[in-house]
Amino acid sequence: MMLKQKTRMAILDMNNDEPNQGLRCIVDIAKSFHDDLDYTVFNVRAKGELPDLSYDIYISSGGPGSPLDKGPWRASYLNLIQQLWDFNKNSVEDKKFVFLICYSFQVVCDYFKLGEMKPRKSTSFGILPVHKTKAGIADPLLEGLDDPFYAVDSRDWQLIQPRLKVFKEHGASILSLEKIRTHVEYERAIMAVRFSSEFVGTQFHPEADPVGMHTHFSDETIKQKVINNFGETKYNDMMDKMDDPDKIIKTYAHILPKFIKSAIQQTTQQLIS
Repeated sequence: MMLKQKTRMAILDMNNDEPNQGLRCIVDIAKSFHDDLDYTVFNVRAKGELPDLSYDIYISSGGPGSPLDKGPWRASYLNLIQQLWDFNKNSVEDKKFVFLICYSFQVVCDYFKLGEMKPRKSTSFGILPVHKTKAGIADPLLEGLDDPFYAVDSRDWQLIQPRLKVFKEHGASILSLEKIRTHVEYERAIMAVRFSSEFVGTQFHPEADPVGMHTHFSDETIKQKVINNFGETKYNDMMDKMDDPDKIIKTYAHILPKFIKSAIQQTTQQLIS
């Protein structure tokens, strides 16, 4: 018997070759665990690349477009998700750890039929408050974060109207909800779900790196694009919150690193023959 060596992580790039900051942020976080972790990036939507089941951790990124898109990648991607789910269900000790971000979260929540996946009335964009549920307050993933905590939100779709019977059948729980909006009648979106002990996902972007994001949005072209789409007030508010140590700096330092650290600890404890 011997201990496993480095934990292996598959990063599933769901950006369809569109420019983005999220993938760089995920890779940077992975690099911070270089002593314990090897990672490989798979370009899922643009090239149809997918990992096999030999990896220990799978992080699936955000991305553009509709989560209901029936692209050629979809069936194979969801087959992988189902295989990982079934593996965990059938394995007593060896487990696969999966983190789903924004677009990936939406695709998988729709696949598991956890609620209604609907387009928003308008794009949600900025650094916004996220409120913990009772389950979220007790969940180790969100431990150490304020209630509400702040996260980067960028989406045209949302998961609403949870099917609580399906949640119960899967053993899933809602960890957080979007900001309280007293001035509108719209239902609050589900912002994080624990599907199981090993599967978790967020509709926000926990990987958002405040330093890199600040540089990105300080670019004059990007700045003007945001101002044209959302207004100067929204832009200034986002830039102010980006530097606040109690906002996305805290979220960035807690959620994804904590998930990866826990997965590494659990996989390296498993013995192989």
